[in-house]
Amino acid sequence: MSKDLTNSPVDRQNILNNNYALIEVEKAVGIKGIQFEGGTVVLKEQVADFLEVTTRTVDNYLERFGDELGQNGYEVIRSKRLQDLKLRLSESDVHETDFANIKKAPQVGIFPFRAFLNLAMVVAESERARLLRQLVLDIVIDTINQRTGGRTKYINQRDEEFLQSAFLEENYRKQFTDALRDCVDMGNFKYAVYTDRIYVSIFREKSKEYRDVLKLEAKDCVRATFYSEILDLIASYENGLTHEIRNESERQGRKLRAAEVDTIIRRFEAQPLLVPLVEKARNKMASRDLAFRDALHMQLKEYITPLQRDEFERFLGEKSKELAERLEEAKDVMKRLKERE
Repeated sequence: MSKDLTNSPVDRQNILNNNYALIEVEKAVGIKGIQFEGGTVVLKEQVADFLEVTTRTVDNYLERFGDELGQNGYEVIRSKRLQDLKLRLSESDVHETDFANIKKAPQVGIFPFRAFLNLAMVVAESERARLLRQLVLDIVIDTINQRTGGRTKYINQRDEEFLQSAFLEENYRKQFTDALRDCVDMGNFKYAVYTDRIYVSIFREKSKEYRDVLKLEAKDCVRATFYSEILDLIASYENGLTHEIRNESERQGRKLRAAEVDTIIRRFEAQPLLVPLVEKARNKMASRDLAFRDALHMQLKEYITPLQRDEFERFLGEKSKELAERLEEAKDVMKRLKERE
């Protein structure tokens, strides 16, 4: 989907928290900085020059977006740290023409690369900033595709917790469908009806609607695209509903009618203990799908928040693996356990 970074703080922060993409963006931008305290920083004059705007324009954006820029590294330094910066500046090959005022300045604002990029994402009147934003979006997409082999549809399976959650959910799914078979007086369409009922309760979408959002093909299995937290919550629903449906059927001494099952589900999903779990699941699905799959769940829009850096590490980092690798490891573990018997 088309993204306007100038008015989307969530999209901006998702990019700024994605260290894998930031590395590639910094290489592509090539802005000349000053080595300071183990990193590279640029000054207001350098930022203004790069974006082809005035320093007054930079000051205006610092005033408007100060909190956000501060969270991404912008800071004002004084005293000894300022003296260290002046020393680094004198030792660097950065031209001093525009920095004559720094020698006497009692304080100076510095932009680490994340803060510089953050500023470039909000400066609306700079053509260079606009081109940089487009470059950033392209690099972010390329980086995610490269690290996932172009399979963002199944990026959920790179999570080391996915395999266990998938196995457990499959077991509870079987118990749930058995309960529907044995205790509910409806045709075979009841399986799809009550599967959708669980989906709507958790993330407000039926299976078809979810498929449309993720642009899944007919051969794609919906549950194979769920994150582990979603699978865990679905398993909890299935296990709880299995218990309630069987108990009510035994109490009535017959199979239940559709209206009776609907009443059980409404009562079950209203339990207060489910509320924080459902809220968390909605946040994870909506936020991750927007960041990783460029997919927007309109029904969950209010749950979207920027992903933290550890989320990018979890799904793009060295610990994340393709499902085939995890299955192979699981097979090897089972083989070794069997050899010990």
